[in-house]
Amino acid sequence: LEWLYSLCETIGGSANVRLDGNKLKCNLFSGTDRSLFQDENPHIVFSDAYNNLLSFSYAADDAVQKNFAYVLGCGEGNAKKRTTFCSGAEPTYLDRYEVYVDERNTAQEEDVTDAEYLEILKSSGAEHLVQPKTASESAIAAFSTQYQYNKDYFVGDYVTVEQKRFGLIQTKIQLIGMVESFDQNGRSLTPTFKETE
Repeated sequence: LEWLYSLCETIGGSANVRLDGNKLKCNLFSGTDRSLFQDENPHIVFSDAYNNLLSFSYAADDAVQKNFAYVLGCGEGNAKKRTTFCSGAEPTYLDRYEVYVDERNTAQEEDVTDAEYLEILKSSGAEHLVQPKTASESAIAAFSTQYQYNKDYFVGDYVTVEQKRFGLIQTKIQLIGMVESFDQNGRSLTPTFKETE
């Protein structure tokens, strides 16, 4: 099932896999954009302001982040080709997370100019940048008067999650799973989200 997971991750879809007798049955589907980024479908917003977001936690891990690349190409000493790469404005001081990329095995062909070779090195630097990892966990109201699960929104859909109290908003986040549980307090829904770029 690893290939199915990687396929869904690549295309942004979801899969429902179930056992039917001795066979695994699989349904693939892509989600509908119901976030604030679009105007074709009704917006689905989970927010503490609407009383349909029961709890929300958010964490960002900058430990693996790399946002500035030093790229070293072929050559020796002062003749070594070198460049830097970052996306957007150049980060400074404590906002700068550096990575060194060794591309000395990428030889400069005779018909490639120095400027073209530096662009090749920069594209290699771009491949080595790593975005910070973020994670969020939420509990939403199962019997919300605004939205009902499996009627107004489904697993795979893109929604908006907002925590007004702390000013956190995830404008387009994909609902990739839903845990439905029952206890003495009744039915509860715990969604699993995956952030998009």
